[in-house]
Amino acid sequence: MAIKDKVVVITGASSGIGEATAKLLANKGAKLVLGARREDKLQKLMDEITKDGGTSIYRVTDVTKAEDNQKLVELAKTEFGKVDVIFLNAGLMPNSPLSELKSNEWNQMVDVNLKGVLNGLEAVLPEFTKQKSGHVITTSSVAGLKAYPGGAVYGATKWAVRDLMEVLRMESAQEGTNIRTATIYPAAINTELLETISDEQTEKDFNALYDQYGISPDRVANVVAFAIDQPEDTNVNEFTIGPTTQPW
Repeated sequence: MAIKDKVVVITGASSGIGEATAKLLANKGAKLVLGARREDKLQKLMDEITKDGGTSIYRVTDVTKAEDNQKLVELAKTEFGKVDVIFLNAGLMPNSPLSELKSNEWNQMVDVNLKGVLNGLEAVLPEFTKQKSGHVITTSSVAGLKAYPGGAVYGATKWAVRDLMEVLRMESAQEGTNIRTATIYPAAINTELLETISDEQTEKDFNALYDQYGISPDRVANVVAFAIDQPEDTNVNEFTIGPTTQPW
C-alpha cells in the first residue's frame, strides 16, 4: 500500500475534512503531522489516533503565519526524517453579498484560503524539490469551479487555488521534480465551515442547503487517500466531490 509509512502533513487538522483524513490515513499506516490553531482538539485527535494504533504528532499552527508553516514542516523532518505529502486544508467561508462590504472577512479569506496555501508551499517546496518527490493536496471548493451569489470573495480565493495548483503541476513536470498535485472541490460537506458565516440571510440559506444535502467529511478523506495511494508515476490532479442528491 502506497500510504503506509508516508509522512503526511495536514493543516486545518483539528476538525472536519482534516480530522477525518488524519484518522483514515493513520489507520492505513501513514505518519501524521497535524497543524491547526486549537491545541485542545489537536491533542484529542492525536490521543484518538494513538489509541487506535496510529502514529501522529502535532504543532499549533496558524497558516497565515509563514513561520508556523515552516516549523510544521521542520517538525515532520525532525521526527520522521522527511515529508512525503502535505494536505493544505485550512479554510474559512464567511460568505456574504459584496454589498455588505464585510472587508474584514474578505481579508480573512484571502489570508487563510490563499496566503495559507502559499505559505505551505513556501515551507515544503524546497524539500520536495531537493528529494525530487512529494505530493501537494489542497482543499478548494465547488466555489472554485462555479460562481454563485454571496460567494464572490470565497470563490475568488478558491479559483486562485485551482490555478495555483495547476501551474505547480505543470512547472514540476517541466523541472523534473516529480511533485504530484491534487485539488479537491467539495460541495455540501458537513463541517464547521458554516460557523464562520456572519451574514444572517446567507447563514440561513446555507444551513438549509447543508441540512438537505450535506454528507460527512470522511467521504472527502476517502478521496485524499485514493490520490495518495496511486503509483508515484501517476497524478490524479482534480476531484469534484459532493452529495449524490445535490443538484449543484
